[in-house]
Amino acid sequence: MAAAGEALEERPAEFTLPPLPYAYDALEPYLDARTMEIHHGKHHQAYVNSLNAALKDHPRLLGKPIEQLLEHLDDVPEKVRTAVRNFGGGHYNHTLYWNCIKPGGGGEPTGDLARAISRKFGSFAEFKDRLTAAAIRQFGSGWAWLVKTRRGDLEIVATSNQDCPLSQGQTPLLTVDVWEHAYYLKYQNRRSEFVTAWWNVVNWDAVAARFAC
Repeated sequence: MAAAGEALEERPAEFTLPPLPYAYDALEPYLDARTMEIHHGKHHQAYVNSLNAALKDHPRLLGKPIEQLLEHLDDVPEKVRTAVRNFGGGHYNHTLYWNCIKPGGGGEPTGDLARAISRKFGSFAEFKDRLTAAAIRQFGSGWAWLVKTRRGDLEIVATSNQDCPLSQGQTPLLTVDVWEHAYYLKYQNRRSEFVTAWWNVVNWDAVAARFAC
C-alpha cells in the first residue's frame, strides 16, 4: 500500500479500437455489412491487440499518439520498430480509412480542396482516374493515398502492407484499403469493382478538414 502523499504510478493507456461513427450496414450496397463487421471488429482489433502486446514493456511508447510513433519511426527502439511499423501502421491506416468513408458520401469535393486537386491533376476526373489506377495496380496487399507533402503539394502514392505515408513525412488526406479482407466477401478478386464502388462513400468533408490543417 502506498504511503500517505506518495504518488501512485499511473499505468499508460493502451491503444483502443475506435468505434465506427456509423452502423456496419450503413455503407450498403457499396461496402457490405459483413465485410465491415469483420474488417473493423476482427482485423483492425487484431492490429490494436498486437500493438499493445508489442509495447507492453515500453510504457513510454504506449503513452504517445500513434501518429507521433509513425512520424518518428527511426526513434523507436529497434527491438519493437518493426512491430510499430506493422501493427501501428495497421491501426493508424484503418482509423483513417473509417474516417474517409461515410453513408451518403461520394460526389466531388468543394472549396479549397477542389481547387487544389484541379491545379495539381488538371481536373477531378483525372485525379479520380489516377488514384483508382494506383489502387488497382498496387501489387498484393496495401493502400492507395492522396497525401500532402512537406511543401504543401498534393501527391498520389501507394504503400505496401501497412506502411504509412506519415513515416515518409507526408500527411495522409484520403486512403483506400486494397487488402483483400477489405472487399473479398462481396467482390472476390474484382478489386476494380470495389474501388469503383468505394468512391460512392468517400467522406469529402473529412478529407477537406485534414487538407486545411
